[in-house]
Amino acid sequence: MPAPAPLYLDTPDGVDRFLGGLTGVQSLALDTEGASFHRFVDRIYLLQLSTVQHEAVIDPLPIGTPQKLGALIEDPSVEVVLHDADYDLRLLHQDYGWQVRNLFDTRVAAQLLGIRAFGLAALLEQFFNVKLDKKHQRADWSMRPLTADMLDYAAQDTRHLLGLRDRLRRDLEKKGRWHWAKEEFARAEGTRWEHDANDQAFLRLKGARDLTRRELARLRELVQWRDAIAAELDRATFRVASNEVLLDLSRTSPTTRDALFATKGFPRGMNDTRVQEALAAVARGNAVPDGELPRFPKSARWDKDPEFDDRVSRLKSVRDRVAGELDLDPGVLCSRDRMEAVARKKPRHVDEFETITELRRWQVEVLAPSFVKALNNGTDKGADHDSPYKPG
Repeated sequence: MPAPAPLYLDTPDGVDRFLGGLTGVQSLALDTEGASFHRFVDRIYLLQLSTVQHEAVIDPLPIGTPQKLGALIEDPSVEVVLHDADYDLRLLHQDYGWQVRNLFDTRVAAQLLGIRAFGLAALLEQFFNVKLDKKHQRADWSMRPLTADMLDYAAQDTRHLLGLRDRLRRDLEKKGRWHWAKEEFARAEGTRWEHDANDQAFLRLKGARDLTRRELARLRELVQWRDAIAAELDRATFRVASNEVLLDLSRTSPTTRDALFATKGFPRGMNDTRVQEALAAVARGNAVPDGELPRFPKSARWDKDPEFDDRVSRLKSVRDRVAGELDLDPGVLCSRDRMEAVARKKPRHVDEFETITELRRWQVEVLAPSFVKALNNGTDKGADHDSPYKPG
């Protein structure tokens, strides 16, 4: 039997009445819809929420900030359930200044249980035999009016989240990993955008490290040209010109209109004004004095240590063995950068792991005894009696 149509709320009074009826709610499933595939600056275009008894889709465009929802989300007594919460948390803080105080992320929970297919669609099919319709996955949620089909699609993302949360928490508790999840959730609650200097963003483009410094100077100017157009049109940057096109232009340094349009992927509909601006950007890159050419920031330097790679390798062997015993993805158990932090500190006792802030406390609990043994003895025999953790 198909689910009833979700309640669509697009007036301040309607939203306030609905939220006023949620008094005493202990858990709230939440999702947002943005339009990063279509717009230059992403923002929240829909808010979907479900409780045990209620379901609604809130349209913030005509109503502005739904203040009562913010109060609910920031209430530490209300558990907010999201799937793959990172981007939603950033948007909620960016648009409204909200910070979730009591998070449950179903993606993180699934990963800590060793589930490899942790997308929401895969989890709902695994646990509830529910198949999500993906036809509006790249819909432009900034467009109005929204069809009934689109609203139902949006509502699907929270409709089963509370049930999924119950199943995952139960399994985490059974495996003795609930405190792992709580630590991860608490760390994620402060997630927000860290705005880097915009004039350095071009260095993060995939492929930029393959360019010469002169080519980087051209890329910097071309990115500014492309992004200025995207901002003016409120259009996703790749819809103006892809990063690959800008990298090609940086290498070839075109000086004529024909040379620009000969570049594979350069937009054929670009008008003459934009074309001249692109050529001017290339010229500005060519005019940068040699001593002022951009360069990548120097990586953090560590004292030369010929045994560093060997220590990392020993830690990786431990990590991989324990991950196998726990049926976890090794990267979920401990990423390489965290193992490198341990290798740099060279702890000789478990107590010294308190100073390695890169590691989670649950990772210290699970890995520290064997890490110490591998670092001190040069080998890890995998003796479980050295670890206070016994897998569930």
